[in-house]
Amino acid sequence: MNALTDNAYTRALRAQRELLPRPRAILCISAHWYTRGTGVTAMPWPRTIHDFGGFPQALFEVRYPAPGDPALAQEIQRLLQPLEVVADEAWGLDHGTWQVLVHLYPQADVPVVQLSIDATRPAAFHYELGQRLAPLRERGVLILGSGNIVHNLRTIVRQEQAPVQDWAARFGAQVREALLGRDHAALIDYPRFGADSALAVPTPDHYLPMLYVLGTQGHADKVRIFTEGFQYGSLDMTSFAV
Repeated sequence: MNALTDNAYTRALRAQRELLPRPRAILCISAHWYTRGTGVTAMPWPRTIHDFGGFPQALFEVRYPAPGDPALAQEIQRLLQPLEVVADEAWGLDHGTWQVLVHLYPQADVPVVQLSIDATRPAAFHYELGQRLAPLRERGVLILGSGNIVHNLRTIVRQEQAPVQDWAARFGAQVREALLGRDHAALIDYPRFGADSALAVPTPDHYLPMLYVLGTQGHADKVRIFTEGFQYGSLDMTSFAV
């Protein structure tokens, strides 16, 4: 519902428009394209995907008609060689992508491609792909990771401002400390944070997009956290920029 809501998180996203240089294109790694193998959207006009159920009709009516960028898809394939990256023309822009971009670039006038997350690979693999994609930053491409540091739908409380669960708060704080301290090794091997990690990351799909972004961090780059907080007791809404 953050796609339609005016709150502290969506206002913080909108504020980034003034702080980020306008990109020539956006590469999004979304928690919601979780696959076997790696794919990149390669169509000129990706569809808006409503990959959810049980929400108000207004959310299903959202369209994000940004163009794709087949040339960027080919550029990504070259950067990730010899890894096979499939040029996909069936997926599109899922809600992990468009619910962020409706606030960042509401005019949908920046080309967008998505890169899928290979569910068969370990965390270090995804971090290394981020490192290999880092040259895109110097070519005017915004690399966007969309997920949640803590994402456990089985433990949510059906009240947006529910008290934060203790294990979720502890894990989120450890991750933020590691982000600011540039402890990438700890973030890759997140089970080292202890028993809380199993609850905070019951499946890695929502956590892994962060590792792609961290893989692009250069030696002189700082991390700027621009939102903190939780929704429904166990969804960490931390957002940061490199």
